[in-house]
Amino acid sequence: MKILVFSNDEMERSVIRQVVQHNGHEVITAGNSDEALQLLQKGGIRFVIVDRSTTDMDEKQFIKRLRDSHPSRYIYVLLIASRAQDMDITIPRGGADDYLHKPVVPLELKSRVHLGQRMLGMGDNLVSAKKALEKTAMFDTLTGTLNETAFLAFSHGEMERARREQSPFSMIAFAIDNLKNIREKHGEAIGNDVLVLIAQTIREKSRPYDGVGRHEDNIFLVSLPGVIGQDAEKIAQRILRGILNTNITLLDGTALDIKISAGIVSSVRVTIATEIGALARKAMEAALRARQETGDTHTHTIFL
Repeated sequence: MKILVFSNDEMERSVIRQVVQHNGHEVITAGNSDEALQLLQKGGIRFVIVDRSTTDMDEKQFIKRLRDSHPSRYIYVLLIASRAQDMDITIPRGGADDYLHKPVVPLELKSRVHLGQRMLGMGDNLVSAKKALEKTAMFDTLTGTLNETAFLAFSHGEMERARREQSPFSMIAFAIDNLKNIREKHGEAIGNDVLVLIAQTIREKSRPYDGVGRHEDNIFLVSLPGVIGQDAEKIAQRILRGILNTNITLLDGTALDIKISAGIVSSVRVTIATEIGALARKAMEAALRARQETGDTHTHTIFL
């Protein structure tokens, strides 16, 4: 861990350096607040040891400026003082995380640095867990596409933009008509492989900024901002061809016959009354109509 020591006391710096380096940490030093903040802005420093009595810390409000700079990762501050004040620890934006009384005792310093390192580690683990939960909350764990909630939220934002810009908005629903039969005949794992491959093809054949989400077990939705009905049909056909051209076979070489229907709903002009959930339902209704009309791989479009 890289530790910044902010002190003008040579004896104190020597003690701190020996203790910190003995425990495998890297030490850099600063003589004033501006220099210390410049070093912090370069990144990599997670721990600061600052002496109140030998620096301009209070005059320049060093700790508050550090907190207000919003570094990408939390920086732990250990304050060295002759006497700690109430405000040192209790002020969230201006206070230190811990403090030491002078004179600095090596064993106590070692203990406080170790404690701070553990606290930083716990904080990093919580941040990582939070990011993992946020990702899980947004994406379908099997296919990596947006889940239902995230897809509708994303598409609502794109639809609102289309309304403000008075541009069209379309949505495609792809329904895997025989997924249930595939699962029953070949097992759950094969059915999951089919979903993953189809999701991958939909993403590859869609535009980078189109939203792709899994709505139900056998349905994927694609939102198409700025696309009118005929162009939406072309995109749907391109994706369908991509899926049909994907060689999905079993271990014995048997090719799987994938039956998939595409339903398209297209609004030339989005109004304030247009609801994203209603568009999704109409797209799925269109996919059902397409299946009923021909019983094979096909599309059906609803214009609003």
